[in-house]
Parts: sequence; C-alpha cells; structure tokens
Amino acid sequence: METKPTNFRVFRYKQGDVSPHYDTFTVDCDPNTTVLVALTEIRRKDDPTLTLRHSCHHASCGTCGMRVNGKEELACVVRVSDLNTDEVVVEPMDHIPVVSDLVVDMDAFYEKYNQADMPYIRESEFELGEDVPEGIEAYNRFENCLECGLCVSGCPIAGSDSEYLGPAGLAAAWRVVEEPRTGDPVAVLNMVDNEHGCWRCHVAYECTQVCPSNVNPAGGIMNLRSTLTRNKIKQLFGKKG
Repeated sequence: METKPTNFRVFRYKQGDVSPHYDTFTVDCDPNTTVLVALTEIRRKDDPTLTLRHSCHHASCGTCGMRVNGKEELACVVRVSDLNTDEVVVEPMDHIPVVSDLVVDMDAFYEKYNQADMPYIRESEFELGEDVPEGIEAYNRFENCLECGLCVSGCPIAGSDSEYLGPAGLAAAWRVVEEPRTGDPVAVLNMVDNEHGCWRCHVAYECTQVCPSNVNPAGGIMNLRSTLTRNKIKQLFGKKG
C-alpha cells in the first residue's frame, strides 16, 4: 500500500518544564493510518518518552481524546489521509490540566460528571442466536457518553469558569431527569439551577459539534433550562391561584 510522509507537530510538556514546546516527527502514512497509529509509531521508533492515552482503538473508550489541527477528536478514528494536509498538529485537550504531553488530568472532569449521581442505563445488544421479540428492531440507549472530555475541551465557558459544571456533567444531569430510575430528578434540577449550572452555558453548541457519540450535551442543557422554566412558571401561577 502506498505511503506518504507526513509531519506531525506534537505538543510536549513534562512535569517541571518551564513551558511547553512542540516537536516535529515524520511518519510514513498509508490511506488507513489513523492519528493514534501515527503517534504510537512515533513513540515506538522516534521518541519512547512521548505520552498519550489510548485503549480500544475503535471509538468506544474515549481515552484518546485530543485536539487534531485545532479540533477535538478521538485520535483512533481520524485518518491522516482525510485531513488533507502535509502537517498534523496534535495537542492535548483544552481546559483540562496537562499531566504529560498529550495526557490530561481527568479527575476534575469525573468529579463534575458524577455529581448527578446518575444511573447508568446502557443499550442491551442482541446476543448471537437470540430470539428477538416481534416488532423490536433495537433497544433504546440512554447512556451514550464515552466520558472522553472532548465536549469540555470544545466548550468556551469551561475555560473561563472553573466552577462550571460543564457540558458532560449537565448532559448526565438531564439523563437523570429524563430517565430517573434510581436517581433523584428533583435534587438534580436543584443542583444545576444556578450560575455555574445550566444557566452558565452561552449556547455555543460547540460541545455537541465535537461529541463523537451523538450525546448532544447542548440539547440536554436546553432541556434542563426548559424544564426548570416550566416548573417555575407552574409554581408562580400555582401561588397566585
């Protein structure tokens, strides 16, 4: 298979460095080479100190989230040939502290994400040889979030307000309201009804644009706002009546 030499300008930072810098590497890429494969080739052949996170290689785990040519991506599914460029700039996600090179500290992300104490309702896939009930083509999936953090990286508010619950956390909150199960939707609505919750969003919709799993966090935030507004109108008119 024909290959093409491609330059990768990679963000570098180690604990103790005065400031970050970029290193450039050249990788021979065929039409199917992904950014993640290219980065692992760099680490294997050129610089074993390059650090990055990855696991599944097929957009299911969310661990390889990073910025590729200024856009939030899962590196495992971005083919270099589709970028149509001779240089690929690879950087860690925005608004999340950098630990080393392309690895960021996800602790704060998970802390905010789990504030909603949401039930995890995932799609039940059909087993091989299973008798599928008549009239059912697929089961609904209420939990699509990969917890990759790309929505936080793409959100302009996340970088200016450290207390902002963030698009992933707010989307998780909406899922509790939409499908409570063991969750407490009233408590969740109270939690997001403040200046660092759903009202802090500036409706840029960047979070939905970069989401690799079609979670539509911006839509969830708007649904939270609508639900809170309706509840307050009912309370207002109820008191007047």
